[in-house]
Amino acid sequence: MPRVSFEHIVKRYGAVTVLDGLNLDVEDGDFLVLLGPSGCGKSTLLNLIAGLQDVSSGRIMIGDRDVTELDPKDRGLSMVFQSYALYPTKSVEGNLRFGLAARKLPKEEADKRIQWAADLLQLQPLMRRKPSELSGGQRQRVAIGRALVKHADVLLFDEPLSNLDAKLRSEMRLEIKKLHDTLNPTIIYVTHDQIEAMTMATKIAIMQDGEIQQFGTPDDVYENPANLFVASFIGSPAMNLSPARLELKAGNATATFGDGTQLSLVGATFDHAVQAGRDIMVGMRPEHFIMDATGTADGHSMLQLPVIMVERTGSDALISLDFVGEHLFVRAEPDRAARTKTGETVSVHYPTAKLNLFDAQTGLRL
Repeated sequence: MPRVSFEHIVKRYGAVTVLDGLNLDVEDGDFLVLLGPSGCGKSTLLNLIAGLQDVSSGRIMIGDRDVTELDPKDRGLSMVFQSYALYPTKSVEGNLRFGLAARKLPKEEADKRIQWAADLLQLQPLMRRKPSELSGGQRQRVAIGRALVKHADVLLFDEPLSNLDAKLRSEMRLEIKKLHDTLNPTIIYVTHDQIEAMTMATKIAIMQDGEIQQFGTPDDVYENPANLFVASFIGSPAMNLSPARLELKAGNATATFGDGTQLSLVGATFDHAVQAGRDIMVGMRPEHFIMDATGTADGHSMLQLPVIMVERTGSDALISLDFVGEHLFVRAEPDRAARTKTGETVSVHYPTAKLNLFDAQTGLRL
């Protein structure tokens, strides 16, 4: 499968600029997820590569072909829509075959492709059914099969799971991931659901206001967010972010919070030179806290904080602590949460190497 490149892409609607000079490379065989809140430009970008909208300026390359001005049918793409877009009067087989009719394939080749897609997506028992006789997950598998039989260079997915319930979404995430592992196509997938992005993608492009805030592997954007937006967007629950002042105490970096609480930053990673006196945001992931640790430990900071609330969800639990007048969420084992009472003070340690530090004014990672 070919590489896809977006070069200086600009998209305007009258006086409104939705994408302004966007650059992005999708490598051969990548599963790229365009992730971001509603209105960030991710679906617009997908529609531009599909040819459903025109580029205001810039160039879209698929392999060594400039497809910017080509009709959708000539771009070598297949697209799976959010609404499935199945033909209600046609059977499952008819829907799979319809996309091949315009290509004038020999019947033997068309039958072979339909058989292959039906076996891959476990559609054989459903081939004579109409879409109205299928569940949401089955309809989505048919929509994916219709895209696969075209043997397109690139597969596009536009929020394909948003209409499914939680159980079906989980099942379909697995099916789509297995599909990529088996066929290794180049996939560009749009969603606002970070769970979909983290579980399926090989690369994630996080977007806000038409700009790519960070591009990298799921682990990289989670562990090393480039800015405050990414830090607050990725993670459920989101990263704890608390304002502080960066100071130097005996040559050692320290974060001083509004109530005077100090947190040693010795062992924290800084991408840039430490500048004392600047306002910063200190980020701490809920799952990195260690509860009930006693004494002090090298590379860890200890906090003793009162409990505001305990949220138990069966296999998981969150304990909300009062830190500088704000909620600080700590992930805990359910049995530990069951023993925690509102108002009591608990001791938590946090590994300094896991701290995420950002400039409060620019929002950029320090």
